[in-house]
Amino acid sequence: MRLLAILSCWISILPGVLPAQGRFAYKLMKDLFVNYSNALRPVEDMDKAMNVTLQVTLSQIIDMDERNQILMAYLWIRQVWFDAYLRWNKEDYDGLDTIRIPSSKVWRPDIVLYNSADDQFTGSMETNVVIRYDGQIMWDSPAITKSSCKVDVSFFPFDGQQCRLTFGSWTYNGNQIDILNHLDTGDLTDFVENVEWEVLGMPAKKNVITYGCCSEPYPDVTYTLMLKRRASFYIFNLLLPCVMISFLAPLGFYLPADSGEKVSLGVTVLLALTVFQLLVAESMPPSENVPLIGKYYIATMTMITASTALTIFIMNIHHCGPEAKPVPKWAKKFILQYMSRIFFVYEVGESCKRPPTEPERPPQGQAMNGQAKREEPPAVLKSGPDSTSNAKTVKEEMDWGCQDGHKAWKEPGGKYQGSDPRRSGTGCGDQECSKIHCLCHNERLLKNIEYMTNCFREQRATQKRTGEWKKVAKVMDRFFMWVFFIMVFFMSMLIMGKAI
Repeated sequence: MRLLAILSCWISILPGVLPAQGRFAYKLMKDLFVNYSNALRPVEDMDKAMNVTLQVTLSQIIDMDERNQILMAYLWIRQVWFDAYLRWNKEDYDGLDTIRIPSSKVWRPDIVLYNSADDQFTGSMETNVVIRYDGQIMWDSPAITKSSCKVDVSFFPFDGQQCRLTFGSWTYNGNQIDILNHLDTGDLTDFVENVEWEVLGMPAKKNVITYGCCSEPYPDVTYTLMLKRRASFYIFNLLLPCVMISFLAPLGFYLPADSGEKVSLGVTVLLALTVFQLLVAESMPPSENVPLIGKYYIATMTMITASTALTIFIMNIHHCGPEAKPVPKWAKKFILQYMSRIFFVYEVGESCKRPPTEPERPPQGQAMNGQAKREEPPAVLKSGPDSTSNAKTVKEEMDWGCQDGHKAWKEPGGKYQGSDPRRSGTGCGDQECSKIHCLCHNERLLKNIEYMTNCFREQRATQKRTGEWKKVAKVMDRFFMWVFFIMVFFMSMLIMGKAI
């Protein structure tokens, strides 16, 4: 019951109180602005400077345009000053100590953003000001600012930027308005996190500058917004694909030369990296500072270009024809013996445990270019350790001839003797004589056999020479493959080290 009585009492008093507060507010508004002008600086002594306290709260980073070097941010700007003509005794107005009126009715300092890049010059929003009985005016206004920011993309995407927001009076000098910073740093308590940029701090500093046009000092307050880029997006969308593509370049050396796709692989990888390079170039300012990822792309593209050129050179070695010269001795010793073991390049039937086979010695009577001498007997059709002795025996037998059914021996001078001094006492049977007679009277058949033998030997020498060049090309492929793998690995580690 007692509570109901108190509530009924307050309800009966409240309608009388509220109209009284409203009447005093209207009366105060009328009394304050009777002879007030918002065009003049509200100070009693015009020789004294008016102090304006500035406080900036960063609410959100809307956009960072690196190409145009413009930072768009959402700020809350608070300005506090004292107006000598807007004071009253709060006892005369029923204890009314503050009023809120439109900011256009009072004098406001013309504090602007010096490095503004806004093409519309919209400025701050027209909000109310809070006037206290002692003449203090507090003006809180939100603003979307576009400020010029010098962007350094040398370490993109692991870069950090420092964007400055400089506030100062446009027409009043330091003898008329003195700007003070309320805090040593910008307020970040209500900051909305940005997905791309991390704010490390926003220190504030007051500067007093004397410009060349005027002798009076002009104070300003500069807020330095320290930003660090969140590189996760660029790592997964620009960097890792490039790293994976660059590892395909050394594999072009491992691709068999007969496949016909070695050069095509290098050109395809080069075109893919060119596309990524264009994506980075579109978002970066056209400055002399090449981004870190751009340097990585250029280095990788240069490496792939070099690998493609080397691939063409090695393929030319692999596909050298029969007219190729023999492999030099230093190449046989250094490439075919030592490097082939280091890079595990072996022919069919070879292994790393078997010693290398000694090169075959050319048969007697064979020249170095693979052609046989005319004196060599053409009956040698198989290779082996007894090939020379067999050839000599057949030659001796072919030089036998039967003349009028009798045994005859052809001496080196060309004369036929009646008997062989080495075969004295032995006779010549009819079957043996007919066989020797057949051989010695078929000169054309002997020439054909000799030509076939020479062709076969020349073909074997050409195949051996071509096989050696193919092995040289294969060893060079393996060598350059590991060299380029190491280069790609170290390049990738260097750029990934910037992210740690």
